[in-house]
This record gives sequence, structure tokens and C-alpha cells, in this order.
Amino acid sequence: MTHPELFVLRHGETVWNVEGRLQGALDSPLTDKGREQAARQARLLMAALASVPIYSSPQGRSLDTARIIGAQFGQDVMQDAALREVSMGDWDGKLVADVAPINPKDALLWKFDAPGGDRLEGFRARILAFVTALTSPAILVTHGVTSRVLRGALLGVPDDELVKLPGGQGVVFHLKDGVQTCLE
Repeated sequence: MTHPELFVLRHGETVWNVEGRLQGALDSPLTDKGREQAARQARLLMAALASVPIYSSPQGRSLDTARIIGAQFGQDVMQDAALREVSMGDWDGKLVADVAPINPKDALLWKFDAPGGDRLEGFRARILAFVTALTSPAILVTHGVTSRVLRGALLGVPDDELVKLPGGQGVVFHLKDGVQTCLE
């Protein structure tokens, strides 16, 4: 699959990340550390590229992260619902410990089993439709599961190995010509 050069970021740390809650379609605010991570991502991006469009999930945690980055570039952020995090339906807002399988065979794919939540194929199709419509390099500010599913699809990583892709907050994943580089 061809796509333009991408810089993929996960939002900064949130209150619910600290509490161990599944955010999914819900939201919680960035912590001070999360705002610092966003500022760090902005510095990494400014060192790596000139101004390019910034797209963000409309969910507050990603949008706040993207706006911190956009302020450094002096540009607005474009919101797109295709970059939303996976909805975990009935599990959104619950503590991970209360809903996670005791011994999950995969630390990521079980999130697509939530009652009333998104399913992997439809979720991936939504993200890929957005990316394939891009015609120029872009910064994408999104979420943990969204980032892994997106990068996995573009890099040809099988579903059962998505969890092996690096993640984390405060870093930038650069995808170009089928290669991923982590900027830290």
C-alpha cells in the first residue's frame, strides 16, 4: 500500500492512563507529564521537518496534544474522526484490571472483543481510508491502539504481532518507503 511520508504520534499521558482506565471512545485530560510529552514531540518534529499538515483525532487528549504541536509550528490542526481510538463499548471508562482477560493471548486484540465496541476489520478500514486519501506528508496525532493498527497495516505486520510494535507517549514514529523509524 502506498502512502505519503507520515509522522504518527500517540497523545500524551492522561489522568486515566495513570489510573489504568480504558479510555476508548471516552476521554480524560492530559496530565502535566502529558503536556510535557506533547511539547517534546513538537521539538522532535521541528528538528525533523518543515511545516506539514497536522491531523488529529477529535478526542480531547489527542486534540490537546496536536494543538501543543501546532502552536510550535504556527498552524492549525485539522480534526478527522477516522483517527479516533477504538471504542470499547461497554468497557469504555472501566479499569483495565476489571475487564482484561486474566491471561490474554494478545495484549491488544482483546480490546476488539468488547461488547458494543469496534471490531478490528472495520476499525482498520476506517483508518486506511483516511491514510490512502492523503496526498502529501502529514503529522497524525492519534491513540495507542489506533497507532499500532495503522502502522501495522502500512508495514505489513500480522494482526497477532501488532502488540510487538513499539508504542509509547512522547515519541514520534516516522513512516517512509515502508520503513518505520522512532524519533526520541
